[in-house]
Amino acid sequence: MKMNTDRFSLTFDEYLTETNVLFYLNDAVTQLLEHKEECTQFGVVRYFAEYFTSVKNGNHVLFREFSYIKVTPHNRESFIHTFWKCFRQIGKNGDLLAMSEYSSLLQLLCPDFPTEMVQNAARIVLVDDATDSLMSFSDFIYSFQIQFYYEEFVESVSVIYQDLLSGKNPNTVIVPTSTSVEQLSSAANEEPDAQEGVDSSIFCECIEGLCERFKHKFPSTVAIKEILESSQQVSFYGFLMALAKHEGVNQDIGALPNKSDLLIDPEMDQELERL
Repeated sequence: MKMNTDRFSLTFDEYLTETNVLFYLNDAVTQLLEHKEECTQFGVVRYFAEYFTSVKNGNHVLFREFSYIKVTPHNRESFIHTFWKCFRQIGKNGDLLAMSEYSSLLQLLCPDFPTEMVQNAARIVLVDDATDSLMSFSDFIYSFQIQFYYEEFVESVSVIYQDLLSGKNPNTVIVPTSTSVEQLSSAANEEPDAQEGVDSSIFCECIEGLCERFKHKFPSTVAIKEILESSQQVSFYGFLMALAKHEGVNQDIGALPNKSDLLIDPEMDQELERL
């Protein structure tokens, strides 16, 4: 768990909310009661110490249910990092896997991990290709990171995109300009198959409106603007792929190294050599 350098400026309630301490405390007590005999053998104090050390180190998500691993940003980050640590060797070997195979790997760490989440991540890589094509570990894991960590944001942006594509005014646009309305109407009159996406500036305006009142995690608006200002039109999956490749977004999440270092893990290499 990353330490917030501004934590001393937070109020007591703000600190509890930001760190989800009460959630973890409740889960620790629940686990203690469910495995009382096993836990009390080592002592309750030691149990709580080991539980919160595990949370801090990110090991607490292993083999837990999906509802648990997605409940906090730290859990999501920890699960992504754990997946990378466990299966980095696939990328190092240069193996290409199908969506169903990545789904099986994820379910080794979380037995009820939903296949739909993996399918959505694969669509980012394959640009909505319906076939079960093979993907590199690198392409998949960065796309999976965006889909999983920013799940609620991705879902909301999808609604905005579909509204723009069909010529509707999304709720996130408070006061659309006359130019925006004309552009939206023009897009709606085009054949869907001929469209290459939506107007980037309008899309950016809508996403900014979403972020102003969004209660879940979302990528920095600086990164979003940088991506959308680079072209006049953008597709939904093109936008998500750009987020997946953006080093600033990846650093903000903090679960994975930069792409150049993705397959480098000296500690794991040493452990494998010992084995």
